[in-house]
Amino acid sequence: MKLLKDILYKVNINTTLGSTNVLVDAVEFDSRKVKRNTLFVAQKGLVFDGHQFIDKAIELGAVVVVCEDLPSNLNKNITYIQVEDANEALAIIASNFYDNPSSKLKLVGVTGTNGKTTIASLLYALFQKAGYKAGLLSTVKILVDTKFYEATHTTPNSVLINHYLNEMVEAGVDYCFMEVSSHGIHQKRTAGLKFVGGIFTNLTHDHLDYHKTFQEYRDVKKIFFDELPKTAFALVNADDKNGLVMLQNSKAKKYTYALKTMADFKAKIIENQFSGLLLNINGNEVWAKLIGSFNAYNLLAVYGTANLLDLETNETLTLLSELESVNGRFQHFISKEGITAVVDYAHTPDALKNVLETINDIKTGNEQIITVVGCGGNRDKAKRPIMGRIASQLSTQVIFTSDNPRDEDPQTILNEIESGVAPQNFKKTISILDREQAIKTATKLAKVGDIILIAGKGHETYQEVKGVRSHFDDYEKIMKLL
Repeated sequence: MKLLKDILYKVNINTTLGSTNVLVDAVEFDSRKVKRNTLFVAQKGLVFDGHQFIDKAIELGAVVVVCEDLPSNLNKNITYIQVEDANEALAIIASNFYDNPSSKLKLVGVTGTNGKTTIASLLYALFQKAGYKAGLLSTVKILVDTKFYEATHTTPNSVLINHYLNEMVEAGVDYCFMEVSSHGIHQKRTAGLKFVGGIFTNLTHDHLDYHKTFQEYRDVKKIFFDELPKTAFALVNADDKNGLVMLQNSKAKKYTYALKTMADFKAKIIENQFSGLLLNINGNEVWAKLIGSFNAYNLLAVYGTANLLDLETNETLTLLSELESVNGRFQHFISKEGITAVVDYAHTPDALKNVLETINDIKTGNEQIITVVGCGGNRDKAKRPIMGRIASQLSTQVIFTSDNPRDEDPQTILNEIESGVAPQNFKKTISILDREQAIKTATKLAKVGDIILIAGKGHETYQEVKGVRSHFDDYEKIMKLL
């Protein structure tokens, strides 16, 4: 229970109608969840406008309405707060409601196209191993020390973020590592949070259905670094040309990591095998269980962050060598028949290219690379032909199949993927709509020594067709079939 005037601290208010000495028991933006003494925030979303549900929220017990446009019929028993930006107001109100939990622990945000989940998850694991209590806010899961919660979005809504951060503070968590998506930044879900550091991984073609242009996508990512305080650090991948762009106008202390260029944290790949990576990091050799050059970047970002958070170098290197791969990220096993299966979340052209190049680098002879790949529905369509082109170019055999078609026609998605295949690679491709059948076919085509890559879904253990979710786990399927 909080006084309204206290939770409005730092909110950009245009008009106040009614008393601010009102007690508030909960903060909600979903009118269906409103109970007695709730503060309801009317947001203008992509699908619904919360202003349409103000009356319903009041019926259910809302005592305060925060909105951008005041209703024409005002209720004299309700306090109305008119704000410039309801998304930003919600984030600041949520932070105040939970007594600003992000300032009571060390919060590090990870943003970029690829690597967010891996870096955040590895940092969580490393700091847990170092004897600290850590928290994780990721696409895959939310962890409050060792307590597990299912995740639904890359960046949860601002009320949930602060709810979990508060739970972490109460559990004595020292560090929290959080994925920060472009949607989350754009929708101001991270406003009101205090970060001690931000990490930039890379920027490639993704989410252009939402952001429309690559420049807009990049500029949204940049906002995160622009808003970091001068007490925080900004650690960016200098091998990505957008890395240094992120540092422009940032008040934070600036650091870089790289494999190819000069940087504060520099690594060189000495060995790259299915058993792991041998790296030289800032003059120190370390063996890691993770595979591929993209994971060399992820491990380097983790090393740099641990260094900036004052972990001792030798301890960090020891712990790096103990870290395991994240579920659905280059997760692999070798069958009794000697066939290697790799499951990876590669759902962008760049991620798919990274995984396939890694497999091509590791393979030693004439092994076939058989790739099973699809693209999700209701997502960026422009990347589909690009992924078709990359898969067919870098594989011996490709099976195009459905991923999570959601509300789209799976055959249409397949046609769009196929349209990117170069004429000389047509013979390498087949299309099998049913994902299970596609994986079965890959196992029948594979011989001793061959490598099967199942790309796209990774850690997702479901398939969504026309709004219906059913259990489907790529790793589970391939384990049964090989």
